[in-house]
Amino acid sequence: MGFVSTILGFCGFGVGVSCGLTIGYYLFIYFQPCDVKDPVIRPLVERDSKSLQQLLSEIPLWVKCPDYDRVDWLNKFLEYMWPYLDKAICRTAKDIAAPIIAEQIPKYKIDSVEFETLTLGSLPPTFQGMKVYVTEEKELIMEPSIKWAGNPNVTVAVKAFGLKATVQVVDLQVFAAPRITLKPLVPSFPCFANIFVSLMEKPHVDFGLKLLGADLMSIPGLYRFVQETIKDQVANMYLWPKTLEVQILDPSKAMKKPVGVLHVKILRAMNLKKKDLLGASDPYVKLKLTESKLPSKKTPVRHKNLNPEWNEEFNMVVKDPESQALELSVYDWEQIGKHDKMGMNIIPLKDLTPDESKTMTLNLLKNMDANDAQNDKDRGQIMVELTYKPFKEDELPKDFEDNDAAHKVPEGTPPGGGVLMIIVHEAQDVEGKHHTNPYVKILFKGEERKTKQVKKNRDPRWGEEFTFVLEEPPVNDRLHMEVVSTSTRIGLLHPKETLGYVDINLSDVVSNKRINEKYHLIDSKNGRLQVELQWRTAS
Repeated sequence: MGFVSTILGFCGFGVGVSCGLTIGYYLFIYFQPCDVKDPVIRPLVERDSKSLQQLLSEIPLWVKCPDYDRVDWLNKFLEYMWPYLDKAICRTAKDIAAPIIAEQIPKYKIDSVEFETLTLGSLPPTFQGMKVYVTEEKELIMEPSIKWAGNPNVTVAVKAFGLKATVQVVDLQVFAAPRITLKPLVPSFPCFANIFVSLMEKPHVDFGLKLLGADLMSIPGLYRFVQETIKDQVANMYLWPKTLEVQILDPSKAMKKPVGVLHVKILRAMNLKKKDLLGASDPYVKLKLTESKLPSKKTPVRHKNLNPEWNEEFNMVVKDPESQALELSVYDWEQIGKHDKMGMNIIPLKDLTPDESKTMTLNLLKNMDANDAQNDKDRGQIMVELTYKPFKEDELPKDFEDNDAAHKVPEGTPPGGGVLMIIVHEAQDVEGKHHTNPYVKILFKGEERKTKQVKKNRDPRWGEEFTFVLEEPPVNDRLHMEVVSTSTRIGLLHPKETLGYVDINLSDVVSNKRINEKYHLIDSKNGRLQVELQWRTAS
């Protein structure tokens, strides 16, 4: 019976399989849906932008959005530099993490946390495009689109209670759209004081996490929980308008704000040499601070005098007493031709004791070259009295961002009035018919001011500052600014022409305290003038 049962079982299995295959094939062939239609093929030009982006999600942003610029050069730079950046970034990350780990592990009774391996892999991040914003402020705003599908290997060993656990992070993917703001822009390398970083949308973060060789992300529900938690935590800290601020330079030192005032009194000069044919000289003194863009100050001319006395006083704003110096030069005035230089000398401000008056007698030199033998020649002496008065803490501006508004108005300003400050930054696309040597002429309350002339330039930059002390706010006044070009050649044909003008109503300046705008010039095809206006009051 056992043999017979076995034979019948095999036969039944064969018959069942054969019948099942036959029935399945019949059902597959004869029960296909009959209402299946061929897909409709539509040209891409007939689709809207949203559906196109869904179909072509991997196309770089510089293709889809004209606001984004192509930055292949930056990706190529990262590709070549990545092996070196990998080591530098990992070393920096270890140095930053070490004190943080040492501070935190005692709270959780952990013996040690160490990096067994730390590498970012061989695949660098790529920039899909970059958008740059142009503003009227001293800042640079960039929005890069970053994608990084890397192969990092981060292995962390945790020891506690005599046991050791190893956690490994692999296959990291990060897609982010940060906004990077460099501000304020300053005239000291690297030319910006702070970096502000924020995220314009929640980042996409995907990674593998292995514990004791097992992939924790494969646990049902854990992957989505970890991913959403990371997104929410990062968004709470850095999603726009929240920012991460990284200070690169001390803003006060980078901008070189005024830190004190140097009081200079030019007393006299002695034993000057004869420069004129009749056996005398007409001396005067020019003085200025090094590293300052302000024009030199001058004493009156003392005619036919080799031992002149001036007793003239000057006040000069000091920005860096450690590096700046007072430069004194004595000239012989000439009615026609170039004035002859009689001698010079400099006084480093670091040699002065703050708030102490110091009288000095200096030998006049030909130049400041210590190896020049001509400096041994006697050229006379000059006597000066100097006092350096640094600002007190309560006199310094507190807020760097509103530094200009924090300055106090000059003494003697009327109680109900204030100071109107005009900063002429630059002009663009100004062009004359016969010549383009522009300068700006400012007319306000019958008073005229001018910037320096920039020769042969359609996009001149001035950066000059003018102030008007007023008895009352200029609510109903208008400011007239005119861009003028004058010929640099001697002649009467077309000596001067107007390149455009603008009239500015000052009521907005009084209410807003500060305005920085580009104004379209009247009677100019495309000309624009950037002007910053500030209204400062004594209160």
